[in-house]
Amino acid sequence: MATIYIDGRAYEAEAGENLLQACLNLGLDLPYFCWHPAMGSIGACRQCAVVQFKNAEDQRGRIVMGCMTPVTEGAIFSLAGDKAQQFRQNIVESLMLNHPHDCPVCAEGGECHLQDMTVMVGHRDRHYRGRKNTHRNQYLGPLINHEMNRCITCYRCTRYYNDYAGGTDLAALASRDHVYFGRHQEGVLQSQFAGNLVEVCPTGVFTDKVLVHDYTRKWDLQSAPSVCVGCAVGCNTMPGERYGKLKRVHNRFNAEVNGYFLCDRGRFGAGFVNSKQNLFLPGLRQPEGTYDTLDHHQALHHMQQACTTGKVAGIGSPRASVEANFLLRSLVGAENFSPGFSAHEQPLVMEVLQLQQHTAAVIPDIATIESADAVLILGEDVTNTAPRIALALRQSVRNKALAMAAELGLQPWQDAAIRNLAQDQRNPLYITSVADTPLDDVAEVAISLAPNEIARLGNAVARNIADEVNQLPDEPLRSQVDAIVTMLMSAQRPLIISGTGCGTSTITTAAAQLANVLCAKGKRAMLCLVVPEANSLGQAMLCDADAPDLDQLQHRATSGEFDTLVVLENDLYRRGTNVQIDALLAAFNQILVLDGMDNPTTSLATLALPAANFAESEGTIVSLEGRAQRYYPLFQPTAERRPSWVWLLACLKELTHKDVEALHHFDDITRACANAIPALSGITAAAPDHHFRNLGQKIPRQTHRNSGRTAIRANISVHEPKQAVDEESPLAYSMEGLNRAPPGALLPFVWAPGWNSNQSLHRFQGEVGGPLKGGTAGVRILLSGNPSPGVSNYPEKEEPAFLDMPQGLWLLVPRQQIFGSEELSALSPGLCELVEDAYIEICPADAKSLGVSTGDGIMVGNSLATLEVRINDAVAQSCAGFSVGLRGAENLEALHSVSLQRADNWRRRTPKPSSEEVIGSDRTLNSEALTRGTFRQRSARKQSTLPEGPHV
Repeated sequence: MATIYIDGRAYEAEAGENLLQACLNLGLDLPYFCWHPAMGSIGACRQCAVVQFKNAEDQRGRIVMGCMTPVTEGAIFSLAGDKAQQFRQNIVESLMLNHPHDCPVCAEGGECHLQDMTVMVGHRDRHYRGRKNTHRNQYLGPLINHEMNRCITCYRCTRYYNDYAGGTDLAALASRDHVYFGRHQEGVLQSQFAGNLVEVCPTGVFTDKVLVHDYTRKWDLQSAPSVCVGCAVGCNTMPGERYGKLKRVHNRFNAEVNGYFLCDRGRFGAGFVNSKQNLFLPGLRQPEGTYDTLDHHQALHHMQQACTTGKVAGIGSPRASVEANFLLRSLVGAENFSPGFSAHEQPLVMEVLQLQQHTAAVIPDIATIESADAVLILGEDVTNTAPRIALALRQSVRNKALAMAAELGLQPWQDAAIRNLAQDQRNPLYITSVADTPLDDVAEVAISLAPNEIARLGNAVARNIADEVNQLPDEPLRSQVDAIVTMLMSAQRPLIISGTGCGTSTITTAAAQLANVLCAKGKRAMLCLVVPEANSLGQAMLCDADAPDLDQLQHRATSGEFDTLVVLENDLYRRGTNVQIDALLAAFNQILVLDGMDNPTTSLATLALPAANFAESEGTIVSLEGRAQRYYPLFQPTAERRPSWVWLLACLKELTHKDVEALHHFDDITRACANAIPALSGITAAAPDHHFRNLGQKIPRQTHRNSGRTAIRANISVHEPKQAVDEESPLAYSMEGLNRAPPGALLPFVWAPGWNSNQSLHRFQGEVGGPLKGGTAGVRILLSGNPSPGVSNYPEKEEPAFLDMPQGLWLLVPRQQIFGSEELSALSPGLCELVEDAYIEICPADAKSLGVSTGDGIMVGNSLATLEVRINDAVAQSCAGFSVGLRGAENLEALHSVSLQRADNWRRRTPKPSSEEVIGSDRTLNSEALTRGTFRQRSARKQSTLPEGPHV
């Protein structure tokens, strides 16, 4: 620590850190624009100017930039002096020369960093009377709105987009006071992390287009701490609501998980919450195929009657909470509960859990991933399966630059100097995948192989490191093995990444084996295994290793063991082919479905129960690193919608189930689950229970600037309604309460006096860029670095090379898509416009043999699908990559061998459906009687129709 003097007062600060960061850590207000804690300093905006004095006798001093000035022992500064204040006022006035006076209609108004800094420096009067420079705005896609006239040329956008996120299609164009930040021509921003521009930009240049089209003032938004359900990373979010609609999603800082940034799926993929296809009323199928709407009492009675037979099976969901799945498991019995994965995916996820439970390697969080000095990816396209990890890997390859800077005495925050020093020098990143990935641009080597060849490569590397004979016969791969071995053995913190993306456990097993061998050689190795969905790992922890899969449930139902099936928040048609799921559901006499939206599975339900989504309910989910985290309701569900755990708990109580007599609150369920399931025993520490109070008060979901409750219903009544009471959490559905350094798991929004934008976050951190004062959200329940790893043996016999496949057959390999492969985010407005139809990727040699070119149609198998073909140089020969989860690929299964042939009469599907059309496809009932409370006639599968007539 060093002692510095600011305006005559002594302070202790960390030696070497920049003065701006030191001032913010000390609680002093020093304005800034270009600096960002995740991106360091470049001194572009000149707004953080202070006066530095040589010594106590120096009365004049000199102006320096706080973000570019390191803290040294005895340094003397002035923030409040006339010279510094006048300089900062002049800078703001110069920035405002061309800035429009449109704060009342600006989408950033009230949450604008420029507004805050203008007030902070005391600037009020404008002296310039000339004409303003104006710019033409660009179309940047369906997610980002562009208003270039509000720019103050702080360069944050391009520094983030290009330097931090690795984008290439956004730049600073022109020069002087005509600098333009945009694309060389209009078009969709290509980065999967472009949405962070909304929070990075200190003004209103880049704003949330979905919010702009259905706008609400930022101070009127009701927020709650939540967790992204778009993938298994578990990024923390702050969704905002007004008028019972989700308006936006902002990043919620977690030093160990997502830090300051989200991917675009997480930021824009929650719009399904507002879908017109949401179910609001229970529905009971009648013998003639019609549905009658019920109230929740009637629905609960029918649910209880269906479950009294004792011949009940349950299918859970890896996108539902641990608590809801636990209650369903208690209802049907552990031996009759399936976790809800596909029959192919279930053993893969179970294998990942076992490998992580018995590895000697460290299971890293995002912050730890960024510290890796060598990375090997085996078969996983993390940009599309776990996007936030991909952004972390882009930072990890810069560790070589930081090491070079440290040797020269440069501080990590001196961003421009470090990038200039390192140029293109990076830490090594090796990628093996079935085709190209978005991370290839920062990879030292990217290799395209068939899935079993990737596993063979991983096993060969492990053997080589373990000093065993390398029997890999392929000379090109042998040289790659030698290079990878050299890379890993030269590193101190090597990271091995794999996952279920390729659809085979041989790759994840090889990755775990390699990590264990590295640990045995004294390396601090890390192992990151990616799983598909938000609570996939939690489901694996909840279930026994021999839990029945969907095929086993069907077999047992066909033999007469079951007559009733309960499905929890799971569209089963995403878990298998149409033929497979039709056969599964046909084996049961009664099908009870708890889900929030109309989908193909609810269309076949005997009883459909409307379940609240993540924005209307609380729950615990477990991320891929084994971190249990709690999400809280943003607003209360309407009509007859209930959280799944409420439906299930009520049913268990109706059945007088002995295990639920003491369960009255959500926290009781969490404790019961922790007591019953050893692997989940730590989940109660994920967040405080509903008794917690912040200095005796609940934590408000609304800021104190909220316009008030009467404004929400002014078109209905001027009388103030009674505010809802949340009996299940420490949060309040109002502005009453205290949001002062709450536990990290309970932080609903950030705001501080004089800091109305998200830049106020530093007021909630122990130090700028560090953990929150209230602690890091969540708890790690999957311990890493097991000292007694269960190391699996190498395969006794190498798998044959994939290229030995029979002539005329191709191996279907999955190609995940960040936009479309995940079920719910693909239905969100804006983001759904980026979802493509399914396609097949093949290499040029295979395309030539088939006589097809890009854009042609190709028939897969025996009329399994007819899709557009794309030629990709990076696809392994005799592999056919198919886009998982996209329209048209429903009947394709990973790692199946199929024939391919040109489809001469193929015509591309047009037009692409909207989000609502996707939801209401021909596989769904589109039951408006259950969604809006009105009836209409519509044909559906098995002549399932809805009666006409009003609903009372």
